[in-house]
Amino acid sequence: MTQKTIETGTTELLCSIADGVATITFNRPEAKNALSTPMSQALQRMLRERSEDASVRCILITGAGGAFCAGGDVKNMGDRRSPAETPEQRLKAMKVRHHGIGGQIVASPKPTIAAIAGPAVGAGLAIALACDIRIAGQSAFLSGGYSKIGLSGDYGVAWLLTRTIGTSRARELLFTSDRIPAARAEQLGLVNRVVADAELATAAHALAVQIADGPADAIGLIKQNLNEARVIDYPTAIDREAERIVKISASENHKEAVRAFVEKRKPIFNRA
Repeated sequence: MTQKTIETGTTELLCSIADGVATITFNRPEAKNALSTPMSQALQRMLRERSEDASVRCILITGAGGAFCAGGDVKNMGDRRSPAETPEQRLKAMKVRHHGIGGQIVASPKPTIAAIAGPAVGAGLAIALACDIRIAGQSAFLSGGYSKIGLSGDYGVAWLLTRTIGTSRARELLFTSDRIPAARAEQLGLVNRVVADAELATAAHALAVQIADGPADAIGLIKQNLNEARVIDYPTAIDREAERIVKISASENHKEAVRAFVEKRKPIFNRA
């Protein structure tokens, strides 16, 4: 495995590429990887660039030091505002940041995986929910967290939670800010699977590689189908799927997959 290190512009966010997988790592373990301004800015850029990178076929988001992301940096929240900043300017900047992180994850043509160790709270919960798949270590926990610090939610967390676990449970989680341990999170459907803490990095990377080894063009269209399934009706979904499968059936990857099936071998897909 050849690993390529990507310069993010800050030590608070790390990025590397190996086996077609871009691994983005929150790296403020002393603050449980709470989002700082440098980290948020770098994350927006990495998500955008890796989504456009032809060598990347899956994006894995994780955290260093036994934590995923504890959300916003509460200790420094008051320091972020410039005295000269108007409410309108602050709102505009917040929208850009939220769309550039949560919105970019959802809109990315690449499959995304969150590997959750320790806390995924507030914005950290929203980032994890924006990913296509979530794997948690046994000691991980998820929480809204917002109500405990007198805030209402951001990064589309209410939308994401409602579509992941339903309106009633989403309301309970956000109203109470209770901690949801990994095992309970799996039962609720907040995470796809739970593994031993020591196995989290290996299991998450193995799944990312498995997806990256597939036909990138077909998987990109599958993600489009799945994203649209949340907002369009069934007849429209049938029509859109028909359009995409007709298109992809003419691809070299599909032809190679058919040949490999007939010849009883593993297909060799074009990764571009």
